[in-house]
Amino acid sequence: MKIKILHMYPDLLNLYGDRGNIACMRKRLEHRGIDCEVVQYTCESKGFSLKDVDIVFIGGGSDREQKIVCSRLLEHKKELTKYVENNGTLVAVCGGYQLLGKYYKLANETIEGLSILDITTEQGKGRLISNIVLKADFIDQPIVGFENHGGRTFIGKHKPLGKVMFGNGNADKAGAEGVHYKNVIATYLHGPLLPKNPQLCDYILTGALKRKYPEFDRLKPLDDELENIANKYIVDKYVK
Repeated sequence: MKIKILHMYPDLLNLYGDRGNIACMRKRLEHRGIDCEVVQYTCESKGFSLKDVDIVFIGGGSDREQKIVCSRLLEHKKELTKYVENNGTLVAVCGGYQLLGKYYKLANETIEGLSILDITTEQGKGRLISNIVLKADFIDQPIVGFENHGGRTFIGKHKPLGKVMFGNGNADKAGAEGVHYKNVIATYLHGPLLPKNPQLCDYILTGALKRKYPEFDRLKPLDDELENIANKYIVDKYVK
């Protein structure tokens, strides 16, 4: 078996070490004997195809970088939308999360989004900066991370990634964070996200493997003692 990961614009979208999510997915696959190919699509890349891609990853960036990336992503809106609707796995963090929506309204301009998700984002007063803990309904382990965003995202009827147990979430004390749609995981959680959340990482990998290999059942367990300790430390510190 083999999984191909497409890392979108790592030259612009890599705040808070978001590329660590790529390393985490790769290693968790390789530890199970599953080949992993990572392809980077940068501002200098020529040609674009999702034909044999199993996971798309879009990281976070500043407002300036988002504007640059969004104008380029809009050129691939049709392909990305079709990919998502056909249950392609897509992971989007912070700026990448915002770009999946209809728009991101800044103080003096509006950045057009891909409209893959029926969400909108507006710049708020001040930044939401905090450690954050979520409870998701599709894995047992709480999801932990760090949020630092000026945008407030409104997800309408979409299902959130998780209920906020500590932190802010999509907006000021929103009570919910991120979006979980089909095989899309969209979130404000930096850190990077996946090394501290092995169950979430395996959930993402399992979705990609089942789409590519219908006969695939489940990933074999790994020794996640250190990862689980890191996760539990954050949960115990912030959730009373």
